[in-house]
Amino acid sequence: MKTILVTGGAGFIGGNFIYHILEKYPEYKVVCFDALTYAGHTETLAEALKNKNFIFVKGDIADRAAVYDLFSRRKPDIAVNFAAESHVDRSIADPGIFLRTNVAGTGILLDACREYGITRFHQVSTDEVYGDLPLDRPDLFFTEETPLHTSSPYSASKAGADLLVQAYFRTYKLPVSISRCSNNYGPFHFPEKLIPLMITNAMNNKPLPVYGEGVNVRDWLYVEDHCEAIDLIIHSGRVGEVYNIGGHNERRNIDVVKAILAELKKPESLIQYVTDRPGHDLRYAIDPSKISNELGWLPKTKFEEGISRTIQWYISNKDWWTNVLEKQG
Repeated sequence: MKTILVTGGAGFIGGNFIYHILEKYPEYKVVCFDALTYAGHTETLAEALKNKNFIFVKGDIADRAAVYDLFSRRKPDIAVNFAAESHVDRSIADPGIFLRTNVAGTGILLDACREYGITRFHQVSTDEVYGDLPLDRPDLFFTEETPLHTSSPYSASKAGADLLVQAYFRTYKLPVSISRCSNNYGPFHFPEKLIPLMITNAMNNKPLPVYGEGVNVRDWLYVEDHCEAIDLIIHSGRVGEVYNIGGHNERRNIDVVKAILAELKKPESLIQYVTDRPGHDLRYAIDPSKISNELGWLPKTKFEEGISRTIQWYISNKDWWTNVLEKQG
């Protein structure tokens, strides 16, 4: 029986990944390690907690003693690191916590992997480490060879973590891999990010704040497709490699917002344009040819299908997101 450690598993993508692994590999033991900050919620893991092969441990990846104790007791074979501070606006307001969690925390996990042994450490990163692309060059895409060129304290902290992971591979021969994904959406997404914020605000007939003119472009990846890609990488991907995971679903922010309003039959008068974010990246777009060619992965979910499924999930799970928002005050 393999044991997979999922750090940050009470968050959005980590939680979805836990359900993916529990369903696909019923013989695996899954250990979730999460500090339960504002973006992590045990409600997300309610169904997982009923599974005899699932264990939840509360803890912070930046706490070396807690991490070493976890590795000593649970002896994971594979570690997948989702634990991160990930909201750009929060990183602009308070960069320090991003450095602590995303850089120092990743370093502590890598040290624990060296100390206790592991068959694979996988770092879940972001396309934001590449910076952005111009709006008038739709022919340009991020590849794994694109230089790192960060725009925010968040993306800089994630790039720093990626460099640490690669250094541990080269220096210590630690078996690692890295994935850099485009913007995810789907169930259990914390309602401060664009899509869940727009859905929940629209459901409550509240204004939908859109930065600038809403022309910034993102490549949207349905979270289940992302989980399948990580699954393939940790089981079949080459050690030491970076894999880009993209949705081939580029949309302007304003078009995403209007699609949500149309699905919910709400008026576009709810849109409220607000002052743009400092250093706001213009366009993200990923070329996923490497993971497609090597591992046979392609995104299965078109945006129109994925956004409809996501909206229906928020309609059906109002208790989840209202409870989450109430805890934030």
